[in-house]
Amino acid sequence: MLFMPRKVKFRRQQRGTNKGISVRGSEIAFGDFGLKVVDRCLLSSRQLESARKAISHATKRGGKLWIRAFPDKPVAKKPNETRMGSGKSPTDHYSALVKPGKIIFELAGVTEDLAKKAFAKASAKLPVKTKFVRKEM
Repeated sequence: MLFMPRKVKFRRQQRGTNKGISVRGSEIAFGDFGLKVVDRCLLSSRQLESARKAISHATKRGGKLWIRAFPDKPVAKKPNETRMGSGKSPTDHYSALVKPGKIIFELAGVTEDLAKKAFAKASAKLPVKTKFVRKEM
């Protein structure tokens, strides 16, 4: 099940810039452990889904998982071997705009070493550098 918005106001969006650091969503709010992004990137819904599957498989569906990034930015892509021009192409997929410092996954109800292993597997599925963080008591 890929993540995508149910309804959007406009079908196409411009790329925009991805400057600055993440202020909102940069601290653990729900779980005990988190996976924090170090670089900036666009995470596609497929990448987020494969990381989610890796985490749920590694934890044997134990504990509770929160996904803090949602792919709501439409990405347009022209088909292969298409000539230049002829307008903007239709939406190919949806992506989440991620800035440095954003926590994308949170886990609770599992041990720390299991959470580390699960997040290491998920991190291998993502095109961006991440780090493991724990909640400050």
